[in-house]
Amino acid sequence: MSSLVRIATVAAHFGRDLEFDMRRIAFFVDDARRAGASVLVFPDGTLGGCHFTLPRTGCDTLPPALGSDDKHLHRIAGLAAEMVVCAGYHEAADDGNWYNSAVCVTGDGILGRHRQVHQPSGEPSIHAAGDRFAAFDTPVGRFGMVIDYDKVFPESARTLALDGARVVACLSAWPAAGGRTTESRDRQARLFDLYDCARAAENQIVFVSANQTGSLHGVRFVGQAKVVDSGGVIRARTGARPALAVAELDLDAQPPGARHAPRHLDERRPDSYASV
Repeated sequence: MSSLVRIATVAAHFGRDLEFDMRRIAFFVDDARRAGASVLVFPDGTLGGCHFTLPRTGCDTLPPALGSDDKHLHRIAGLAAEMVVCAGYHEAADDGNWYNSAVCVTGDGILGRHRQVHQPSGEPSIHAAGDRFAAFDTPVGRFGMVIDYDKVFPESARTLALDGARVVACLSAWPAAGGRTTESRDRQARLFDLYDCARAAENQIVFVSANQTGSLHGVRFVGQAKVVDSGGVIRARTGARPALAVAELDLDAQPPGARHAPRHLDERRPDSYASV
């Protein structure tokens, strides 16, 4: 299996209309396939849009709740065919809880799942929290997924890297509207980029970041989907508008350009980290 992989990620708006979302998914799958991508990552809330917990948004509807074996997930797998595709949805689980979830699929079916573990203030009123980070195998190598606020915590990506993930997909609905001033909006965009690059560099993994664009119920999203190599360098990115970012990376040559690079995971000193 070649270690040279072309990876694509999406910045786009996805809302409550599932048929609209499926048409948009099909459009980007076709676009990525024409670009020669083997991997495609969609944002948080790919099916049904993201959720809100802030009363000021005036949002009185949640995304459609989909079962873990919902037909729309199988439709995405059918569109994916030979590609590895990650997408987010609002999961109605068999345990009676709702989760903010993601799946990774190919035409052969579901390869991996993730439920968001770290929850912003207010979210526990809607979703139960996931309880694990686990890598899984795909046709292009070992993968992991995180959702939105998960990436703020270094332990998330580190756990996946220690479980063998060479690529981590981050599905986000990251808002620009963290405050009313230009300064606060710029801060949100800066942090979005900072976390993407830091998680890649500190774990020496490829970090693929997708995000919503546009606005929903008064909340605007920053876009800025990107592919970051294991040196923390952004190899491809979008702006704030709907777009596809594509980069070709040699997963066996990470970190790029370094002849005698340190191996962060091998050189850890867990015995010195107290209770972490």
